[in-house]
Amino acid sequence: MKKMILAAAMLMAVQSSGAQQPAAATPRPAPVPGVIASHPDWPKANPEDVKSPEAIIQALSDTISGEAGKPRDWNRFKSLLVPGSGRMTIVRHSKTGAADLTILSTDDYQARAGNQTFYEKPIAYEKQSFGHMTHVYESYAIFHTPTDTTAQARGVNSWELLNDGTRYWILQIYWDTERPDNPIPAALAK
Repeated sequence: MKKMILAAAMLMAVQSSGAQQPAAATPRPAPVPGVIASHPDWPKANPEDVKSPEAIIQALSDTISGEAGKPRDWNRFKSLLVPGSGRMTIVRHSKTGAADLTILSTDDYQARAGNQTFYEKPIAYEKQSFGHMTHVYESYAIFHTPTDTTAQARGVNSWELLNDGTRYWILQIYWDTERPDNPIPAALAK
């Protein structure tokens, strides 16, 4: 009986050791260029604009601000965004129904902002990062002229940023405005 148990154990050991042998390596597919690499003609960013979350937020605020009908630097604007995927999303408040969204492509945003006079300035930030991802809540104020001291409106931007190891990129900006029933949180209202 001991010989039978020993033989069965040996057979099982031989079978399991064969099962643990590595399978023949399968060839890995060639890397496919990513979203960023597949747009070699995308405008190049000023390194100072993309060195930190605060720098890229300030650069975008500077770029979108201006007088109605006067040209803004839309190449600088695009250089801050992930090619082909940067988007702007506005939360629309309704007094009678559910909130809704307006989703704008970079081209949609350019057309809309270029027809308005406003100057956006960051107020405060709350930032969290994990790996290559950074999320920033940033409060902002909108002014009618660059020298105004009283804001026309305020709100909070929610930024999704990518740090590719060399710079920051904007994937998305999502925002809502301040209202009497929706004040800016104390941590962002300084």
